[in-house]
Amino acid sequence: MLKAIIFDFDGTIIDTETAWYEAFRDAYREHNVDLTVELYSGCIGTSLHTFNPYEYLVTELKLPVNLDILRTSVRAQHTALMEKELLRPGVLDYLKAAKEAGLRIGLASSSSREWIDRYLSRLGIADYFECIRTADDVEKVKPDPELYLQTLACLGVAPHEAVAIEDSPNGARAAAAAGMYSVVIPNRITSLLEFEPCNYRLDSLCDLDFRHLVTNPQGS
Repeated sequence: MLKAIIFDFDGTIIDTETAWYEAFRDAYREHNVDLTVELYSGCIGTSLHTFNPYEYLVTELKLPVNLDILRTSVRAQHTALMEKELLRPGVLDYLKAAKEAGLRIGLASSSSREWIDRYLSRLGIADYFECIRTADDVEKVKPDPELYLQTLACLGVAPHEAVAIEDSPNGARAAAAAGMYSVVIPNRITSLLEFEPCNYRLDSLCDLDFRHLVTNPQGS
C-alpha cells in the first residue's frame, strides 16, 4: 500500500514543456536553424547544463545572436503560450483522492521555487502539497535522485511506500534511482522521447483508477 504520492511539476501538472519547445523552435527558425525534439530533450526535466537552448546558437553554431534579445523573446512567447494551458487531465482528481485517502503529498521539481510558486498559486493547488523540493534545495537536479530523496525524507516515508508522477525520461530516471514506483504521463513533446521501463505509462492520469494505483503500485 502506498503512503505517499510525489508529483513532478513542469510537463506533469501543467504542460510547460511543450510551450518552451515551441518558443525556442520559433526563435531558432528566425536564424534558419531547425531545433529538433531530440536535441531539445537534453534540457527536459533537468537543468540547462546538458543542453542550454539559449546559448547553443552562439556556443555551438557560432551565430551572431544577441542572447539578451533571445531570452526576452523566448520568455515572452512562452508566457503567451502558457496563458492557454490548464492543469493536465486527472491531476486535480488525483490530488483530491490522495488527500481524502490520507496519503502524504509532495512535489519534486528541477525548476526554481519562485517558478513553482507562481503556477501553484495561479492554479489554486498549492495547499495540497505538504512538502516541496526544488532546484533551490539541491546541488544536482534530475536525473539525480536527490530531489526525490529529500522529498521522501520530508514526508517521512520510505521509497517503496511512494510513487512518483512524471512526464520526462530524466524525471523517471530520478524516481527509479530513488527506489520509487513511477507513473509516467508524457506530454505532447516528451511522448516523442524514449523512456526506460516504469510501472505505468499513460496518456493521462484519467486512464488509471487512483484506488488501483494505491493497491498495485508495482503495475499489473
